[in-house]
Amino acid sequence: MDDASVTTATIPAAPHASVVASEAAHFGKLAAEWWDPRGTSAMLHRLNPVRLRYLRAAIDRHWDLDDRSFTPLAGKSALDMGCGAGLLAEPLARMGAQVTGVDAAAESIAVARVHAGSGGLSIDYRAGGVEAVAGETFDLVCSMEVIEHVADPNGFVAGLAEGVAPGGMLVMSTPNRTWLSRVALVEGAERLGQIPRGTHDWDKFLTPEELSATIVANGFEVRDVTGLSVTPNGFALGASTALDYFVTAIRAD
Repeated sequence: MDDASVTTATIPAAPHASVVASEAAHFGKLAAEWWDPRGTSAMLHRLNPVRLRYLRAAIDRHWDLDDRSFTPLAGKSALDMGCGAGLLAEPLARMGAQVTGVDAAAESIAVARVHAGSGGLSIDYRAGGVEAVAGETFDLVCSMEVIEHVADPNGFVAGLAEGVAPGGMLVMSTPNRTWLSRVALVEGAERLGQIPRGTHDWDKFLTPEELSATIVANGFEVRDVTGLSVTPNGFALGASTALDYFVTAIRAD
């Protein structure tokens, strides 16, 4: 990859209120390795098929679609908030969506643009926070493993909620604030080098009850909470939310 291309993304003139500068800098330093399945984002590469499985099921269920279709999001728009270098945004585009990806690390956005271009994908990538899409709406709004890194979780959810078009859907995932997540993600995975040191602040993790309450307070109805756990065979979806979890929500009637 051309190093000059990786620095072409511009940081917004005014800092976005949802962005924590130290968090953006941390992930910006990792941007060049984002697409290396054995690099610093290796765990995300292993996680991605599972979260895509969850997303696909939620999409098919919400819009009553044929689960055999290769392009279930054809004719729909999707926002990937906290997109990194595009691990989720690119599959959403391949599902047929018009995708907008936003990330606080301008370096990650630069890598995302280059990678999408090399694959012939047209994705609207923007550097910034949730404010970067203020006033816009999308059929599908996703934010995976992001809310634990923002300055104001309540304001962040409010921004995501405003971005969901009528009849649309919000899908989020985040680690739970439990002893298991502290041991497995912070004291385990980071110390063992499976996740870069400094990636997580356990005190900023939200429980499913806390996140659900915030979503409901913004006029949405939580339709599903599914846990994400680690098994001997890798990541798996299930009832246990002790480590990590997904939430799907729609506008309340």
